[in-house]
Amino acid sequence: MEIRDYVRILHKSWILIVVFALLGIGLAAAYSILVAPKYEATTKLYVSVRAGEAAATGDLVQGTSFARQAVTSYVDVVASAVVLDRVVKELDLSESSAQLAAQVTASSPLNTVLIAITVTDGDPEQAALIANSIGSNFSDVVVNNLEKPSGEAPSLVKIETIQPATAPSRPSSPNVPLNLILGALIGLAAGIGLAILRSVLDTRIHSLHDIEQITDKPLLGGIALDPDAKKRPLIVHADPRNPRAESFRSLRTNLQFVNVEGGPRSFVISSAGPGEGKSTTTANLAISLAETGARVALIDGDLRLPKIAEYMGIEGGVGLTDLLIGRATLADVLQKWGRGKLFVLPAGRIPPNPSELLGSRPMVELLETLSEQFDYILIDAPPLLLVTDAAVVSKFTGGTILVAASGSTKKQELAGAVRALTASGGHLAGVVVTMLPTKGPDSYGYGAYTYGVIHEEDDASESAAPAKTRSRRKR
Repeated sequence: MEIRDYVRILHKSWILIVVFALLGIGLAAAYSILVAPKYEATTKLYVSVRAGEAAATGDLVQGTSFARQAVTSYVDVVASAVVLDRVVKELDLSESSAQLAAQVTASSPLNTVLIAITVTDGDPEQAALIANSIGSNFSDVVVNNLEKPSGEAPSLVKIETIQPATAPSRPSSPNVPLNLILGALIGLAAGIGLAILRSVLDTRIHSLHDIEQITDKPLLGGIALDPDAKKRPLIVHADPRNPRAESFRSLRTNLQFVNVEGGPRSFVISSAGPGEGKSTTTANLAISLAETGARVALIDGDLRLPKIAEYMGIEGGVGLTDLLIGRATLADVLQKWGRGKLFVLPAGRIPPNPSELLGSRPMVELLETLSEQFDYILIDAPPLLLVTDAAVVSKFTGGTILVAASGSTKKQELAGAVRALTASGGHLAGVVVTMLPTKGPDSYGYGAYTYGVIHEEDDASESAAPAKTRSRRKR
């Protein structure tokens, strides 16, 4: 994954990340409220070695060096049973010395003769009492027991309290600000991790980068998602100034650069699976091509589930199948649509052998005839992964345009459709992504501008539209 992929993931899943961050803060706040507060009281001791009045400087240095070495061992004595048993008895504590040891921490800064004894307890007064008691009893144990020379001679080790413990005014834990910061960081990390995991496991097509990973063919266009697409499938005709209609004109412009070497401008439009918007894309592209004055033939080559006649509002009982089996002529089944130069050839009756009809010699002759009479031929074909119809007819055309639905088509499905097309000898002209969101990281540039002025191109569409539609727009 590249940096832009991570940025896209953060942009797309920012709500999830914020929710997890807030959840982490909430859990940290709840923990800080529910946990019992703890207080710390600390006493500090100074360890020294006695020296006589006539001691030389070297003796003093040697005594200090001994004290520094001894302190490291004295630290472990602080929480020992020999000291804490005395504290438990002195303060009449209900806990044992072993339990008390868990509340005691002793430390000594490096190269010093200081010992810090810290006691943690739920009662600040009790913490101070225990710390001071440990300090005094520790001093007595070391001086009068552990370091007591034989005989009546006094111990050379001297331990003095230089800072007695006092009752703390604030608890040492929970540390609310620190807990909240840690909760936010953990929540952010969990949210980002989940967002990345979801993106890695998501195999659906979302962006141009996803298309680039599957094929090096160009992205011809992006069509925005329209919740009302079923109610008005012919958006280029129904609402010419709609941003979604403009995205079909952008597709038309890009299509004009395909097969620039003079090959046939006949295209099969298919998809990997059903419900990806190939039929509406084909119909709207045909209308937008006709707006420029080009002669366009729109063929419904989906002989299993035809939709073009329904979308275009024409009679579809007789059509391509009747023409291919010789029951009708081209003039009988080719229907003019609108005021432009768009002609529609519906599918006709559904045959039992669609693949054989589409790959037959009459189909080849039909395409040759239409190529002489029309500037563009668009064939709406069934999905590539379900049947072989699109792959069969694609060999007779200038290329195939694959339609992939954003957020629906899976990467492996699109890759499988590309392989199926290549294996059959077809040529992939490009990819069109439909159902693109209008906002967010997966949105596409086309359709982002709302037109308030009628351009020359819009004037052409106005003249091509029926008079009833034009009068409704004027109102």
